Amino acid sequence: MHTNKKKARILIVDDEKMNLKVLADLLKEEYAPILARNGKQALKFAFQDPPPDLILLDVMMPEMGGYEVIKQLKENDKTKDIPVIFITALDSVEDEATGLKLGALDYIAKPFSPPIVKMRIHNYIRFVHQHKLLDKLAYLDALTEIPNRRRFDEALKNEFARARRNGTPLSLGMVDVDFFKQYNDHYGHAMGDRALYAIASALESSMKRPADVVARYGGEEFTLILPETDRQAAHQVGEMARKAVLKEKIPHIDSTVFPHVSVSIGMATLEFPPHVPPSSDFEDSETDDMEYTPELLLKMADQNLYRAKQNGRNQVY
Repeated sequence: MHTNKKKARILIVDDEKMNLKVLADLLKEEYAPILARNGKQALKFAFQDPPPDLILLDVMMPEMGGYEVIKQLKENDKTKDIPVIFITALDSVEDEATGLKLGALDYIAKPFSPPIVKMRIHNYIRFVHQHKLLDKLAYLDALTEIPNRRRFDEALKNEFARARRNGTPLSLGMVDVDFFKQYNDHYGHAMGDRALYAIASALESSMKRPADVVARYGGEEFTLILPETDRQAAHQVGEMARKAVLKEKIPHIDSTVFPHVSVSIGMATLEFPPHVPPSSDFEDSETDDMEYTPELLLKMADQNLYRAKQNGRNQVY
């Protein structure tokens, strides 16, 4: 039997206690039901981590109805992709059209048939699971099985916005395999691919926090995104990453810096000032970080990677 952790989480929203009980009893064996008595509660649960996999939403509720709830869910990046099924006593074509137009996946009319509800939910949960798997694959590099360039771009944008919002430092490392062309020329591309896989694994194992991201940037270049990491800590992480690659002891006869495969790393850090409350007038809120962009951080790391190479490679600059 599955544990609750692995069960799909289904948020059931209805102001009628009996309806909540009937649906929860119907689903609790296969899924992990979360119960909400009103629209406000529904939004609170939807914004939690992890968010529900599916929402069963009553339309007619006091204060905040189902249509208002789904509007707010669809306006937020975090919740806009959660599938919503309306369960309602409203049965006119217009009502159904309204719900579907607002982004609902389906409409189940009350009184409902339990076996039909169960089967529909089973199908939707399977669809959600497959969608998540495809989504995951779209963000993975096929060769190294770590996050790819697309995932890197998204993560950098998100972490940059978070660092600016919270007034915390953000560090970025650009990693380049030393003399990789010569490695490929000597050992062949199949061995080159194996080396890249091993390097990616070594870089990943050197990251100690769940929020840190290692990604393949392209070719033999990798990146390290280090949220809430100042210059000194970033340099230490860079050193751990560099040493982790050396520990793999991948022979490289044509390297002029080391007998094994090594990497050069350019590190850059942006220090954001504490967040300025939005109540201050516009001129005062123009802080020193107004020219900061994710592209600037990338450019700084790239320049420092160039310096690491100029200084003799196999080092963190």
